[in-house]
Amino acid sequence: MNFNSSIGSNIQVTQYIAIAASIGLFIYITYLVRNKRIKEEYSLLWIFFSIVFIFFSVWRDGLEYFARLIGIAYPPAALFIILLLAIFLILIEFSRIISRLTDRNITLAQEIGILKMEVEKLKKGREEKIQGEETGSKPEDPEK
Repeated sequence: MNFNSSIGSNIQVTQYIAIAASIGLFIYITYLVRNKRIKEEYSLLWIFFSIVFIFFSVWRDGLEYFARLIGIAYPPAALFIILLLAIFLILIEFSRIISRLTDRNITLAQEIGILKMEVEKLKKGREEKIQGEETGSKPEDPEK
């Protein structure tokens, strides 16, 4: 059995699996966006990095070139750096979104509190008006 041809065919099979997985990720993200399960603005990083993975899956030498460019001797380690960068950027984006939503929730809770207070004030004024009409006296002004 020729050892070198075995390694070559394993690399080719691995490349096909990487291409299929990368394209599968891209199709899945596109499917989620089209079915409104992910908003377009939140999917941009996912789409970008799935395209990066497709690019490096199709162009094997590109990963080696990128590894040499950033000074990494072992090209698969460069792939892990790209993966970590993708995860890091997506987590930062999610943190930014969560922070914005937290601020919006605080504002909404404050507005609801104000509205509840105004409703209670109106109810109290209405009850006083009804009681005043029943007894024949004038109700107090709720604005005072």
